[in-house]
Amino acid sequence: MAIDLSKVSVREALKSQREPHWHRLRTGCFVGFRPSKRGGAGSWIARAYDEDARKYQLKALGDFGALAGNERFAAAKREAEAFAEQVETGGVVEAKLETVRDACKAYAETRPEAEARFKRYVYGDPLAKVKLAKLRKRHLAEWRKRLEEMPALVSRRKGGERKVRDRAPATINRDMAVLRAALSKVIAHGTPKTEAAWQEALQAIPNADRQRTLYLDRTQRRKLLDHASAEAAPFIRALCLLPFRPGAMAKLTAGDFDKRTSELTIGKDKTGKPRRIQVSPDAAALLAAQAKDKLPGASLFMRSNGKAWDKNSWKLPIADAVKAADLPAGATAYTLRHSTITDLVSAGLPLLTIAQISGTSAEMIERHYGHLASDAALKALGALTL
Repeated sequence: MAIDLSKVSVREALKSQREPHWHRLRTGCFVGFRPSKRGGAGSWIARAYDEDARKYQLKALGDFGALAGNERFAAAKREAEAFAEQVETGGVVEAKLETVRDACKAYAETRPEAEARFKRYVYGDPLAKVKLAKLRKRHLAEWRKRLEEMPALVSRRKGGERKVRDRAPATINRDMAVLRAALSKVIAHGTPKTEAAWQEALQAIPNADRQRTLYLDRTQRRKLLDHASAEAAPFIRALCLLPFRPGAMAKLTAGDFDKRTSELTIGKDKTGKPRRIQVSPDAAALLAAQAKDKLPGASLFMRSNGKAWDKNSWKLPIADAVKAADLPAGATAYTLRHSTITDLVSAGLPLLTIAQISGTSAEMIERHYGHLASDAALKALGALTL
């Protein structure tokens, strides 16, 4: 006899057992309910048929205890149907994803930048062990508080002295965004304004990207180079010529640059996807000079100690050059990337082309620089005369 789990009275009359009581939603898609032996809210389970594996896949949905009794079936039904759609389209892997750590590991398999963030802020945190089925807003709110209170490393001097500062809102947003994306892949958003609404604890800090608006024009960038140390100058000059993320620039090797064609391969960036671009004559001359007499696997931009640049080693030299050149105190390596992209957009280069060169999405370029493209178009129209 079919059971109607949508009725609270029916669920309350069910006997506790190992096998869930199933409610058929459609062919190959079921939502199940397992009453609690201790008189609790009980737990919900989704079941969907996997044609490729020729078996049913299961997913624990939790107890929806934060909802009223007459709202729990609708919430479980939505998640069960979403799970079934994933299974039917091949979007669910066989591996069991039980904890937050499991979800992050699965998400980071093809995203090296995400894996690096998870290693720093998630895997060693108590949040990593929380079961996905029991994840609540408070777990993520507590993790966010720990993240916000964690100081950001500015530099580490030779003597071991560490220089730190408060974590910037923009940095907190980036760390939260990647975790939010990982969790959204495997669990649905909870009902708003309840403990089940885990996503609400990861809402971005508004107006956090203000330093993105800091722009250094060509004169200021030349002044920065004039005051940079001999060791850091080639790396800083590269950031002024190419709109790459500093981390991607630092990971370039001598073998990534083809002097014959002036082409550069960027293989280790935020997206994890390699791309190949042709660089300007000035950039080609700089890259050729840096690659000279180096083995293909050697760092293209090498420090005096033979090591590659990283975020802990480039911060202080750039900060010192900014101060010596009397430039805005908030200028960083990322300011150079923003300034270079700004120049490309203002010059009228197609946004899609800029996105491909800089290793980001056209949507992001449009969001942050679209107004400059409009200004460039208006200037071009204004130059038309009869």
